[in-house]
Amino acid sequence: MAYPPTSGIILAGGQSRRLGVDKTRLTLGRGKPLLAQVGQAIGSLCDELIVVANRQWQEVLPEAIWLPDAYPGMGSLGGIYTGLVHASSEHCLVVAGDMPFLSAPLLRYMLERPRDYDVLIPRFDHFFEPLHAIYGKNCLGPMRALIERQERKILDFFPEVRVSHLEEKTLRRLDPQLRSFFNVNTIEQLAEAWIIMLQDEVSA
Repeated sequence: MAYPPTSGIILAGGQSRRLGVDKTRLTLGRGKPLLAQVGQAIGSLCDELIVVANRQWQEVLPEAIWLPDAYPGMGSLGGIYTGLVHASSEHCLVVAGDMPFLSAPLLRYMLERPRDYDVLIPRFDHFFEPLHAIYGKNCLGPMRALIERQERKILDFFPEVRVSHLEEKTLRRLDPQLRSFFNVNTIEQLAEAWIIMLQDEVSA
């Protein structure tokens, strides 16, 4: 690979309350559960694959290291911390388990960037996407401090580390419609994902 060793972390510990079913088990027309699709997208780019999930489902990604969330109730911050502390690599690519349209060119671009940061995070429309980002182990101390204070907002530890942003112009060059950041959280988003996939199959 043209970049240093990197661990991939998939956060799959959400409760899927708005959708009403375990979204990581949805197939979305590709014949594989959503979690397997996400694992395939980042597994080929990373040296190891870690899934942080409260419900173990090893058969869908048998090659992955499965970890229970070390801090249940602390949201994505606790999940990132859990994966990062166990990762064998200094830097980890973190994605959510409900992102069906991850872009390999964008992920590869992020991985190939010089590692002169502790966090590499996309930013567009004044919005940060912390669940499509790269975190270094230097983040562990500031993350743990937030967790110990029962604070869950990921961005709150950023002032204590080196943060590099990927701006919208760069993101759209590699992923013109910014589909990488599409999440399946509601019935409406599930229906939209189906439409996008069917359109892609017709145009392929």
